[in-house]
Amino acid sequence: MATLAGGRSSATPTGAEPWFFPMAAVMAALVVVAFSTQLAMGRSSFGAPARVHIHAVLFMGWTAIFVTQSWLGTRGPIALHRRLGWIAAGWMVAMLVAGMWVMIAKARAAEVPFFFRPQVMLIINPITLLTFCGLTIAAVTMRRRTDWHARLHICGMSAIMGPAFGRLLPMPFLTPVAMEIAVLGGLLFPIAGIIIDRRRRGAAHPVWGIGIAVIVGTLLLADAIAYSPAGDAIYGAVTAGSPGAEVSGMDYPPPPPGAPLPAAR
Repeated sequence: MATLAGGRSSATPTGAEPWFFPMAAVMAALVVVAFSTQLAMGRSSFGAPARVHIHAVLFMGWTAIFVTQSWLGTRGPIALHRRLGWIAAGWMVAMLVAGMWVMIAKARAAEVPFFFRPQVMLIINPITLLTFCGLTIAAVTMRRRTDWHARLHICGMSAIMGPAFGRLLPMPFLTPVAMEIAVLGGLLFPIAGIIIDRRRRGAAHPVWGIGIAVIVGTLLLADAIAYSPAGDAIYGAVTAGSPGAEVSGMDYPPPPPGAPLPAAR
């Protein structure tokens, strides 16, 4: 069922391929380790505003749904996988709302990490979230073609792995492209998918190329907007009448005392 031309079948009885669950588990583990490390190092706090906790519950909840769905999709029961899929679709809408809410609130409060330009962060984060939604919707649309369905979900999750990589990589030393590197870190998983397909089936599935192109293309689009007059206008409109309006969207915020800094910013 889920085969490539000329390749041997390795699908499970549910029609999905067995590598889906291990890859999803690795992605989830990376997210948990990244955010747990921040908490252990005192860089995150349970004293954050309620909107941050709502955002965290929704996004970590998606990670749990993603792993659960990968298990059900490869091992069954497939009926439960399908029912949970419709819950996940509604969950994704809540993620989109919460993600936009938190990003706008941070920009207005001038609470952007010192290694990101506020305007760049304001533009890139929502666009990567929309990229995730687009790829995930495509996966739902292609649910009857399990080879496309599973791979599109991997690509969708890859699009929002940036915050996890951003908490594991030495971000201050990656400026001025720290945001872009964090986002592109998620491409490790589609690349791993290409390697798996070539070893197991002799050829990479076309989804991987599509997913990589979409993630890279939307990131380039986001950068083009962020560094343009349109980006200036968006930042000005979002931050109007707030502390964020008092700082330049294209200047790095001042680092906290003792923060590691690159030789030049």
